[in-house]
Amino acid sequence: MHNETGKALAIRFALPSEALRPFVTTYYWTEIGIDEDDPLIEDRYHPEWGNLRFIRSNICRAAHPGEEWTNVPQFCVSGPSSLATAFQVGRGTTWGIGLMPLGWAKFIGGAADDYADRYVDGAADPAFLAFHGLADKLLAGEGSFAAELKLIEEHMAGLLDREVPNETAITAINAELVDPELGTVVELAERVNMTVRSLERLSRRAFGFPPKLLLRRQRFLRSLAQFMLDPSLKWLSALDYQYHDQAHFVRDFKRFMGMSPSAYAKLDKPLLVAAAQARMEIAGQAVQGLHAPTSTGAKQRD
Repeated sequence: MHNETGKALAIRFALPSEALRPFVTTYYWTEIGIDEDDPLIEDRYHPEWGNLRFIRSNICRAAHPGEEWTNVPQFCVSGPSSLATAFQVGRGTTWGIGLMPLGWAKFIGGAADDYADRYVDGAADPAFLAFHGLADKLLAGEGSFAAELKLIEEHMAGLLDREVPNETAITAINAELVDPELGTVVELAERVNMTVRSLERLSRRAFGFPPKLLLRRQRFLRSLAQFMLDPSLKWLSALDYQYHDQAHFVRDFKRFMGMSPSAYAKLDKPLLVAAAQARMEIAGQAVQGLHAPTSTGAKQRD
C-alpha cells in the first residue's frame, strides 16, 4: 500500500490478492478536504479501462471534451475510455476498483463496447447487480480504510467462481497490447492466432474498441505516462518511439485528450499526477491502461 499526500488531498492504492490480479488492477481511495473558499478540485481522467467508483462527496460532476458538466452518481461505473473525462469533486472520499479487460468480462453483465466512453449509474443498471450490495455498504461510509478495503476484497473474492468466455484469448490480447513493440492489427492477430475479423469482434466486446484504436491508445498512454511521472519533461522527451514525429503525437493527443499537449501541460493536475506516482510505486505502471495481465491458468472457454 502506498500513500501520497498533497494539499487538501490524500491518495492510497492497494493491490488485490493474487487470485484477483488477473481481473483487478488496483483498489484506490481518495480523500479531499477543501475549505469553503475553494470548494472543488478539478482534474482529468485520461483514457483507461473500466472502473467502479463509490463516491462519498458533497459534489461530483464530469464532462467529456465539448460536453456540459453533468452530476455523477454515487455508484459511478465508467466503461473503457478513449476520451479524457474532466471531473470536479468536492469534500469527501471515493473508493475505486480498476478492472482489467478480463475483469470486465468476468464481473460485469454487459459487453464492454456497450459502455465505452460512457459513465453510468451502477445502482440503476442490472449489468452491475453483483456490486449493488457492496455499493450500499461503502456509500454508508461507516468503516475505516482497512475495514473497507477488507470488505471490497472479500466481495470481489466472492465473485471468482464466475466463468469467462474466451478467457485465454482476452488475456493473450491484453498481454500483446502492453508490448511496446507491437505495431499493427495484423501482427496482433498473428500473435494471438486469430483471424483479423475474429479479433475485431472480441476486441470490441471485451476491450470496448476495435484493435486499431486500442493500439493507437496504448502508444499514446505510454507517452502520457512518462509525462505524468515527470511533468517537467518536454513532450519530445516523453514520446513513444512509434511516433513518426511530434505532429503525429499532437494529433493523437487531441484525439484522446480533447486539447493540445501544451494546453494540457499548463493545467493543474492535483489528483492525477499524485495518482500516477502512487500507482507506479505500488503497481509498476503509472496509468491503468498499461497494466500487464496476470494469467489465471484457465483453459479456453468459448
